[in-house]
Amino acid sequence: MSDHHSNSPGAEKPQEPQQTEHLNIKVTDNNNEVFFKIKRTTQLKKLMDAFCERQGKSPQSCRFLFDGTRVNPTDNPESLEMQDGDTLEVHQEQIGGADAW
Repeated sequence: MSDHHSNSPGAEKPQEPQQTEHLNIKVTDNNNEVFFKIKRTTQLKKLMDAFCERQGKSPQSCRFLFDGTRVNPTDNPESLEMQDGDTLEVHQEQIGGADAW
């Protein structure tokens, strides 16, 4: 009788895939979708500026969110634990909001 552990959980399961150096990140403002391929350690400022430039928007007028949390220009995919194919949402920064009585 051979004593192998092929029925034990994880015995035949391949190891987690090695993290690649680059990620494909989708950036959307609900009207446009732009895909970027960036390194895990690249500051997201590069991606944010590139998106704004392509859309003709000012970087100061846009707010970027990942999983509902605001993204800072100094963040990178590694610090946010982003995965390949994740999405950044872009919202127009709203200033003011006081009612005129």
